[in-house]
Amino acid sequence: MSPLNRRSFLSTSLGGLAAASACHPSLLAQDSSSLAEASNPAASFAPDTLFLTWQRDPTSTITIQWLGAETSADTSIQFATLEAPVWQIAKTITKPYTNTDLKVFRCELTGLQPGQEYQFQIANAAEVYRFRTMPGKATDTFQFVSGGDSGVGLHAINTNILAARQEPYFALIAGDLAYDNGRSPETFAKYLQNYHEHMIDAQGRLIPMVAAIGNHEVDGGYKRQRQDAPAYLSFFDGFYPEKTYGVLDIGDYLSLVVLDTDHIAPIAGEQTDWLRQTLADRQERPHLIVANHVPAYPSYRSPQGANDHLGTGEEQRKHWCPLFEQYNVDVVLEHHDHTFKRTHPLTNGLRDKHGVLYLGDGSWGQLRVPKTPEERPYLAAVSSAYHMTVHRLEGDQRFHMAMEQSGKIADVCMTTSKRPAKRG
Repeated sequence: MSPLNRRSFLSTSLGGLAAASACHPSLLAQDSSSLAEASNPAASFAPDTLFLTWQRDPTSTITIQWLGAETSADTSIQFATLEAPVWQIAKTITKPYTNTDLKVFRCELTGLQPGQEYQFQIANAAEVYRFRTMPGKATDTFQFVSGGDSGVGLHAINTNILAARQEPYFALIAGDLAYDNGRSPETFAKYLQNYHEHMIDAQGRLIPMVAAIGNHEVDGGYKRQRQDAPAYLSFFDGFYPEKTYGVLDIGDYLSLVVLDTDHIAPIAGEQTDWLRQTLADRQERPHLIVANHVPAYPSYRSPQGANDHLGTGEEQRKHWCPLFEQYNVDVVLEHHDHTFKRTHPLTNGLRDKHGVLYLGDGSWGQLRVPKTPEERPYLAAVSSAYHMTVHRLEGDQRFHMAMEQSGKIADVCMTTSKRPAKRG
């Protein structure tokens, strides 16, 4: 591993961290003259790894993060709604970017209004960013995108661009984000650069990222410790402070249950017990979605074990799938095999119109040729194409549209909640 240090960081413009001193919140970018920018380096301060994520309810919070060299300058966040700009200031904290001498800058904004557009700046920097909070009610229609297995190559960038064109409220990337393998902080920084540059919608809004852990976040891939995923957990430990699985509750209408497929947290035991209770506690939610990396129903790798090795997804099928079925999970988003796939609704691995749908299989920026439905009867649709999926939520219905990198629609399906959602 070649350490990412302050000098190399600045020379490759990963943020270009100039000093930023305090200013009045009403001084926006459009008020800055070229002369002022020339005399004030802070005016051009725009970290090119900045992205948004969440640690808590996305209807009322947002977390802003970027990578940079340690600085004594003001890095507080000034923010306000677009509609009625009464500016507030929030403090930014720093923490180590593990295995480098750089820092992760993090600021969580709280007490936000649901369904609103916001703007923010870093201290007195010229750049003004925009984002929107999640809607406050289940009756509001919205969409998000999902996928996995990205990397930093051209195909991953093209899928970023396609995803951003759909104007999603967020992107759920379930594992193998950068392919840093727990050993290359430079590669993870490059992934954030690409995300920052391209994951902006047509209205100029930043698209938040929700992430799950995969084998390529971890040095050794499976059955490791937290310290073996240093780059990933440098940024996502806010949501995963102790465990590498969790649930993101969005208002009272959507829960995203994000799991670790044996990369750091074992599947059986504590994680399965947590999953059982988490699903049981959310039976009145209109939308209950699970995301993880390694698929329970793979489209490329073999589900059957050999030579004392388990088949792909075998532990999930034993410990998790019965819980998905018992608690009527709406859809499971899984990846790792680098294809597009949709299964039939499944109960105990067999077709059942009342069963659980599995969508995947992780070809945001990586690709393989899938097995056919004739070879794997649980598969309903497959293709070998770089893709991501758009999920449109309308009331208690969900429309899932897989789009290939060319813009071609690969597949469309619909799911409807099977749980008795709370009304009133």
